[in-house]
Amino acid sequence: MKLKKILFIICSLVCVNTFSQILSSHLEKQTLALGEVNHFVIKIDNLNNQQVGAAAKNELLPFHFEEVKDSIGTKPDLYERKIEFAVYEEGKFTIPELEFKVGDKILKTIPYEIDVINTAQKGDQINDIMKNKEVKLGTKDYWELYKWYILAALSVIALIIAIIMYLKWGRKSKSSPVVATNQTLKELDSLKKKKYIEEGNYRSFYVELIEISRKFITKQYHLPADVLLTDDLVHLMKENNTISLENEKVVEEVFLRGDLVKFAKTFPDQKTMENDFADIREFVKRSSKDLEFENLRKDV
Repeated sequence: MKLKKILFIICSLVCVNTFSQILSSHLEKQTLALGEVNHFVIKIDNLNNQQVGAAAKNELLPFHFEEVKDSIGTKPDLYERKIEFAVYEEGKFTIPELEFKVGDKILKTIPYEIDVINTAQKGDQINDIMKNKEVKLGTKDYWELYKWYILAALSVIALIIAIIMYLKWGRKSKSSPVVATNQTLKELDSLKKKKYIEEGNYRSFYVELIEISRKFITKQYHLPADVLLTDDLVHLMKENNTISLENEKVVEEVFLRGDLVKFAKTFPDQKTMENDFADIREFVKRSSKDLEFENLRKDV
């Protein structure tokens, strides 16, 4: 009876070892120099045609480890993963337990601790591997090197000239101030009916409110509000003196708040949106007084 029990136990162990999966891992070095490439190998035996689930290529190791190569080999009874990596910071770093799913089983590697050291000594002389070569550059080479800088500079110059020409000789709108005012008030009423304020849709509200305002300033005051950034527009209004200080303050506050909303840096409440809407509406109504004053000033 005892002999039978012993034989049974031995057979059981053999069967377990034969049909269960065996995971093994090997790390080549546990002490590395900065930037030195290390090798890490993971094997799973006795797969019996089962699929292995693991992290995607180049995503197995933590972010401190810069993976140079990640190759995966599979056979009916074997899964092998070879990873080459380097570390570019000094200190102690850990490769944690890594999970691999085989069928319904989760297999884990053992953790490894790696010590990364800087082998360079203070005062070490750094020599070139080979002497520097002199390369003569032609006109075409210089153009390839600097063409984007040149094109960007020309674009900026062209934009500045276009703005100056527009301000000095730009074609004025044929519509009268009253027509522009009434049209803008209708557009504001249409915006109000969309119920952005009641629904708390502050981003859509400010985008449309500022778009209407920019179009109105361009038409009514002949300022390029439709192409200028907010800071540039405010600066131009202060230099131009066409818009009254009261109206100028409204435009500056609402436009700056609109920019903050656009980039999710502020979240206005319903009362703030209602106040901004009312202020812009009053600004549109008061614009005719600005133009009357401007005409009187020109006559004088």
